[in-house]
Amino acid sequence: MATADISLQQDIHDLYVNHHGWLHGWLRRRLGGSDHAADLAHDTYVRVLASGRVPLAELARPHLMQLAKGVVIDRHRRQLIEQAYLDALAAQPDAWAASAEERAIVLQTLLRVGAMLDQLAPKVREAFLLSQLDGLTYSEIARQLSVSVGSVRKYMLRALLACHAALSDAPEADPAAAVSAQGRIG
Repeated sequence: MATADISLQQDIHDLYVNHHGWLHGWLRRRLGGSDHAADLAHDTYVRVLASGRVPLAELARPHLMQLAKGVVIDRHRRQLIEQAYLDALAAQPDAWAASAEERAIVLQTLLRVGAMLDQLAPKVREAFLLSQLDGLTYSEIARQLSVSVGSVRKYMLRALLACHAALSDAPEADPAAAVSAQGRIG
C-alpha cells in the first residue's frame, strides 16, 4: 500500500474519531431526533471517503457540516420522490399494480433521474421539465426562458443525454422493465 493511501486512511480515521460524535449530535438536533442521524452521519463519512480529501483540522467541522447538509437534502428529496411514487401507485387500480420488484426498479430509476436533474445547469433543467412535465413546445419554452429555439434544442439534447447516461448506468435496473412499469403508473 502506498504511503499516500496509508496517510489518507489515517487522516480519515482521525477525522472520524475526532468529529463523529459531534456530527451525530448536530444531525440529531437538526432532524429533531436520532432515528436517522446515525445513518446520515455514516453517509457523510462515505462522501469524505468518496472524495478522497480530508479537510484541514480547523476546517473539519464546517466541511462535515456542509457535506451533512447535502446528505440531509438528498434524503429529503429521496423521500419526496418516494412519496410521490407511492401516491401514484395508490391511485392506480389493482389491475395495474406493479410487483414489488417493478416498484423498486421504478423508484430507483426515479431517484437516478432526480439526481441527474440536480446536476443539470438551471436553464437546461428548466427546459427539460417544461417540455416533459408541462408539455410546452420548444417555441413556448424559448419564450418563457428568453432564449432562442436553437438554445432550447441544445438544452434538451444535453438533458436527454444526461437522462440516458443516468439510466444506462444502472446495473440493477432493466431499462425495458423500468419503462414498462413506468407506463403502467403514468
